[in-house]
Amino acid sequence: MKTKIFMLCVSLLLFTTNMHAQWVVADPSNLAQGIVNTTRQIVQTSSTASNMLNNFKEVQKVYSQGKEYYDALKSVNNLVKDAKKVQKTILLVGEISDIYVNSFQKMLSDPNFSIEELNAIAEGYAILLEESSIVLDQIKTVVNISTLSLSDKDRMDVVDHCYKEALNYKNLVNYYTNKNIGVSYLRAKKKGETERILSLYGNDNQKYW
Repeated sequence: MKTKIFMLCVSLLLFTTNMHAQWVVADPSNLAQGIVNTTRQIVQTSSTASNMLNNFKEVQKVYSQGKEYYDALKSVNNLVKDAKKVQKTILLVGEISDIYVNSFQKMLSDPNFSIEELNAIAEGYAILLEESSIVLDQIKTVVNISTLSLSDKDRMDVVDHCYKEALNYKNLVNYYTNKNIGVSYLRAKKKGETERILSLYGNDNQKYW
């Protein structure tokens, strides 16, 4: 009985319908992979910073679709403890998307990065986001109704592992972001333009510089 309740709650999480838009079935791992695929397309087709800035709008479109899903998921309350952990895991992947899109958009207007470096940074984000989307695929596997050979404890162990993995990837994305900003800051410092960088990114990242 506990397994059925858990699977029902998770199914509601994985297939949340937004009342304000024509959502069919939303799969969070596909949402994340969509950002990854679009990012790799712009990396392959962008030869100048202005070109990449224009192409990045496609990533933002995919991101906005995912954000609508994640915002709807945040409003799902009164879940049992186990399903709540699944919800938190999915939202962590959403936060990774947030960090990437919002931070990289600022980097695109940062004169301290070359187009080659921007392409490399974007690819780094794509790798981390793709790895985090695999975590969501693992959760889907354990809540699949055909996976009845797993005990409740086995399912919970997988969910706990996935949550810790997603949290680790979020921390890695934060670290990766701050390290890249740190490179820009050091370059700006040599040119006496630190105020410009602080204005662009804010002061929260200074502990990494």
